[in-house]
Amino acid sequence: MAMKSPVSDAFQQTVASARECPQSLADLFLTLTVLALQGFGGVMAIVQHELVERKRWLTREEFVEEWAVAQIMPGPNVVNLCLMIGARYFGARGALVAVLGLMAAPSAVILLLAVFYVQFGGHPMVVGALRGMGAVAAGLVIATGLKLFVALKGNPLGALGCAIFGVIGFVGIALLRLPLIYLLLGPGMLACLLAYRKIGP
Repeated sequence: MAMKSPVSDAFQQTVASARECPQSLADLFLTLTVLALQGFGGVMAIVQHELVERKRWLTREEFVEEWAVAQIMPGPNVVNLCLMIGARYFGARGALVAVLGLMAAPSAVILLLAVFYVQFGGHPMVVGALRGMGAVAAGLVIATGLKLFVALKGNPLGALGCAIFGVIGFVGIALLRLPLIYLLLGPGMLACLLAYRKIGP
């Protein structure tokens, strides 16, 4: 029978001590409802703050890894991430509660805002407010990305490798405006293969 490595056991204990978990399905539902109601634009920043810094359900390293998985799965990133968290702690019930927590209250708010926008969407004050929100959302995403960059120091590709693939992704999306699927099947698959070669058997 294979023996566990003391180093591996120590690492798992360190991760467990740095992470907490939802106390109940109600805790999961209320936390995700509050999270969803804050997610105006820069949702990644809100998710990282709530789940990593405030609730401590994920470490920074876990957040980076699971957010990456959530991005390549079909559907909204935050829904995918919270589905995984709910399923991890409470199984199928947790996954269902996670979706309800994310969608119930925001759906009602969106319906009200849609009615408001139909009536006042062309007003100069509303247009200016929306443009201001866009700038703030972009700033939140950039700040969160910089904050999470330190979590990549233990990545198999190393800081330089991560930076190179990050720049490739930025150039492809922001400058060349390539479809996301091209980057996932090209640089994304290459990064996966390189990481597998470093950590694989």
